[in-house]
Amino acid sequence: MNKAFVKESTDENDDDLEAAQPDMPAGAKNYITPAGYRRLRDELLHLIDEARPEVVKLVSWAASNGDRSENGDYIYGKRRLREIDRRIRFLTKRIDLAEVVNSSRQENTDQVFFGATVDYATEDGETHTVRIVGIDEVNLDEGHVSWISPIARALLKAKVGDQVTLHTPAGPQPIDVLDVRYPTREEEDA
Repeated sequence: MNKAFVKESTDENDDDLEAAQPDMPAGAKNYITPAGYRRLRDELLHLIDEARPEVVKLVSWAASNGDRSENGDYIYGKRRLREIDRRIRFLTKRIDLAEVVNSSRQENTDQVFFGATVDYATEDGETHTVRIVGIDEVNLDEGHVSWISPIARALLKAKVGDQVTLHTPAGPQPIDVLDVRYPTREEEDA
């Protein structure tokens, strides 16, 4: 069979990569902070304006070198182009569904809503700090948790001084809300 009609092999299946991305609950909006929205938009523009054209140039050059079946630059370039196109599709969908929430305008600052930074204590006395953000902004190293995570769901709508129940695999765990903060307008716009 002619190789022109055979699908190139890939290390990763497109469906597997899409499944690896965080899912939103059915019918839920893609809440995101202004900073998170800017990061997604900037990444999309970089891929469209810079990264993709560079790879297209490389693939075009590699294709002009002849035999494509053993041309590493061509094979790698085509794979990289598929990855970029997949990421562009993903970002476009996420941005289209995004609902930007500016939490610096929050009026009820003693209650936990999207965008809040919350200090809480577990029953063993350990204190933790988390910021409730969109699913595309999760960064556990910085304490940013998704609004659909178990800890965020337990904390949402709680007030300073409330005790809420966090449902864990080890069973329910009571946690005390110690402090709730929201970013200033300057922090939110940074």
